[in-house]
Amino acid sequence: MFFIFEKATMTEQIEDIRKNLQEKIKGAKTLKEAEQIKIHFLGRNGVISHLMKQIPLLPVDQRSLFGKTVNSLKAEITETIEKLFANCIHESAQKGRQELFDITLPGKCPGIGKKHPLTQTIEDIKEVFSRLGFDVAYGPEVELEYYNFEALNIPSDHPSRTDFDTFYIKEDVLLRSQTSTVQIRTMEKCPPPIRIIAPGVVYRPDTVDARHSFMFHQVEGLLVDEDVSFADLKGVLEQFIKTYFGHDVQMRFRPSFFPFTEPSAEVDISCSICKGKGCSVCSYSGWVEILGAGMVDPNVFKAVRYDEEKYAGFAFGMGVERITMLKYGIDDIRLFYENDIRFLSQF
Repeated sequence: MFFIFEKATMTEQIEDIRKNLQEKIKGAKTLKEAEQIKIHFLGRNGVISHLMKQIPLLPVDQRSLFGKTVNSLKAEITETIEKLFANCIHESAQKGRQELFDITLPGKCPGIGKKHPLTQTIEDIKEVFSRLGFDVAYGPEVELEYYNFEALNIPSDHPSRTDFDTFYIKEDVLLRSQTSTVQIRTMEKCPPPIRIIAPGVVYRPDTVDARHSFMFHQVEGLLVDEDVSFADLKGVLEQFIKTYFGHDVQMRFRPSFFPFTEPSAEVDISCSICKGKGCSVCSYSGWVEILGAGMVDPNVFKAVRYDEEKYAGFAFGMGVERITMLKYGIDDIRLFYENDIRFLSQF
């Protein structure tokens, strides 16, 4: 709103501006509205600026008085608008305090994270074996071919050494396909007796489906001492299975073959889902394989310069995903890696 000085007296224009200012202030409730009023009156193209531009057009003897009047009006408008800003800030703060201390509002409950079920299973396994006197050992996931195969008595023509069963990084370096590599590294560093478990991630180029993944977790176990027998192996595994799955779970050994153990066996437990009655998980046999085990092959002891005539030992390896699936009745391994909070929050 601009004024033409020639059509009204100076006093009338000043009074109209004051009335216009008061009308706008009455409707202003927010800082944004106060800012718009400030721009209208005090902005570069505002009312005061327009009045100042009229000064050079006035007769010389009127310029001084008009200038003083406009400056006085500007100071008056500035003070009024500053009070308006202060009131808006005060009201906004009051409103904020009321909202902050409104104890009738429902609280916000932040989500609480949980350990991944595979992490929980590994910790449970470590807890059981620690009670049996086993230490925990770790090894590298990027491994030399020697530790993954040769030192474990796996011959050069074994099918597991091909590109179809192992991720090779270069000729003699690979992603470990088993945590048995930690056995060799531990025995190289430590003389008997040894009693360790080695949890970790392993890699195999399997096609991903409900039961397979190219990456999964294993826990390897190794005990080396004098006068160790297969009965000791059976006793340790039975103690673990009864502790982890419950005392009503049945266990059986089946003869098998692994290059690094002799004799070797696969261990089955009664299906925890159908309780041995038969279901799709156990292929209606009532039994599910849970791990492989056996007495350490003497050739493995030769690789680490152990006296195979003096010492004996047993080793076992289990898949963490498989154990977790059996315990909780999970039928698809891919659920562990989809990061679906609805699935993970159940554990």
